[in-house]
Amino acid sequence: MKVLLIHAKEFYYKARSKAIPDAEKLDQVPETLSLENVLVAFTSVEDVDTQSPRDVSRKAALDIADVASKVGAKNILIYPYAHLSNRLAPPHAAINILQILEEELRSVKNGSYQVYRAPFGWYKEFRIHCLGHPLSELSRTYTPQTITRPKIEKKYFVLTPRGEVYEPKEYLEKASREMKILIEKEALGKEIGEVENPVNELCAKFGFEWEPMGDYGHMRYEPHASLLVDAVSEYAWLLARNLGIPVLKIRGTNMFDLSSKPVYEHAQLYGDRLYELWTDRKHLVLRYAACHQQFAMLKDYVLSYRDLPMGMFEVADSYRLEQSGEVTLCFRLRRFYMPDLHILTKDLEEAVKISEKLQEVIHREAKRLNQEYYAVYNVTEDFWEEKRDLLLELIRRDGKPALIALYPAGIYYWVVNVEYHIIDAAGRPREIATYQFDIGNAKRFGIRYVDENNEEKYPVIIHTALIGSVERYIYMVFDSAVKTEQRGQTPYLPTWLAPIQVRLIPLNPKDEQQMALAEKTAHVLETNLIRVDIDDRDISLGRRIRDAAREWIPYIGVIGDREVKTGTINVTIRRTNDRIALKPEELLQKVLEDVKGYPRVQQTLPRYVSRRPSLVYLEKSISLTSNQ
Repeated sequence: MKVLLIHAKEFYYKARSKAIPDAEKLDQVPETLSLENVLVAFTSVEDVDTQSPRDVSRKAALDIADVASKVGAKNILIYPYAHLSNRLAPPHAAINILQILEEELRSVKNGSYQVYRAPFGWYKEFRIHCLGHPLSELSRTYTPQTITRPKIEKKYFVLTPRGEVYEPKEYLEKASREMKILIEKEALGKEIGEVENPVNELCAKFGFEWEPMGDYGHMRYEPHASLLVDAVSEYAWLLARNLGIPVLKIRGTNMFDLSSKPVYEHAQLYGDRLYELWTDRKHLVLRYAACHQQFAMLKDYVLSYRDLPMGMFEVADSYRLEQSGEVTLCFRLRRFYMPDLHILTKDLEEAVKISEKLQEVIHREAKRLNQEYYAVYNVTEDFWEEKRDLLLELIRRDGKPALIALYPAGIYYWVVNVEYHIIDAAGRPREIATYQFDIGNAKRFGIRYVDENNEEKYPVIIHTALIGSVERYIYMVFDSAVKTEQRGQTPYLPTWLAPIQVRLIPLNPKDEQQMALAEKTAHVLETNLIRVDIDDRDISLGRRIRDAAREWIPYIGVIGDREVKTGTINVTIRRTNDRIALKPEELLQKVLEDVKGYPRVQQTLPRYVSRRPSLVYLEKSISLTSNQ
């Protein structure tokens, strides 16, 4: 808090017009006022003051009263004055702190001073006659005591689909290996320690890299990584629009003003990992999911119960100020892409009903990658006590016991927050997909619908990332490849995700007939949005085949004189190691079968390998597999 103290012979002000939409109502403070022998406290409430409003107000009140005593002022006027700081508190918080300051000043020395307060958020004219003695002009800065966010005490249980409740340690003997790992890490706090993880190497191999010229925890995406991000983003949208409910796809800003009350309150509930910045006297927060933007839009919609359930979707660039020791390539980042879906439902019962489809998709997508999810249910105590039947229904659908983390009621906006974990190749639980039931943000942001009785109601909002963040889904894909190799099989990427799906290698790139067949085949494939390239470099065939294997290309086609005569291509299929002769149309059908039901995204590199710069990340050797 910054304060300029002026001891005035007389002071007069009059409120003229609102300076901000959230200006204080004039029925709460005088619209105009004239005082004599007054200590005027021109006051800027700063953002840091919101950490401990009472503490900073009490400090300021005691000091201001002490100055009033020394100069002999009988009146004290608190005059909001934003021009003393460029790091202001949000208006609603500033008004609250000024009210507390007024209250504290009234209580000093048993109310020895007449205390007044000018209205906040108004353009005001004022007239001042400063007395001009040594103490008549003073500046002050008051800093609140630093507070730490209280640690939330959680209770853990294991709940089975049959409704049995166990203490975590008690359940360990019954638990599967994977569930045991989850319980020990989440509920019992067992540290796994540093473990070499081949997934990190795979991320780097395919072009997911830290950006050394940026903030820690921010990645850059080379062409192969960029393709993977595009494809997964499209797939997340495909899954959302196929849920059987209306879903709107939007796009928004990544920056929100903390002076907006709902944004500020939501940010406070989120925690202490916010990316914050100041600009033009505004305190801004970078969004940590798509919530702010979607809620800002939904509050302007006129909704009926007939419109629900309905969803809104965005792949949101999201920012979380993770601690440096927790940042992990591809998994835990400070900037990432979140395919966020919010579904408006009439009530909790409808939310539980809709979530059945969400759970089905979440588990199906994990199984498609030969992965299995183990759930942590973060639940408020009131939901645990009053809605146990609904909770049990959710866990029955998962088909296996869940770890329950009980939270005090009312501290967050949700009553159920489900985290779906895989146990990765390094033996660590890794949260990927999620959904939660939000009962607070509709009211906070003013999102309403009209029910069957023509009454306004607040919907329950389901938050979900069906496949997790884009990067975490890719982490799970790479983890699946590592586990495949650990089983003694050739690691691979699903064809729909492979950056290059088909590579054509003419035995002699200078042979016109071989190149003609390669061009014809590439045209057939590209017309159907299959990602194909031609390795026309004048180097040995063995080197070109090894390079294709290093990129994990699903279909490698070699074209020589025999293939030109037969009109076929000698194709090696990475996943099965089969070698077969296929005509261009047959190769197309083979690839189309692989990618059926998945998005087809344009490739991120030129068709001809000879026309590409050296992609250094692809040259990285990793210990994952001898098969490159």
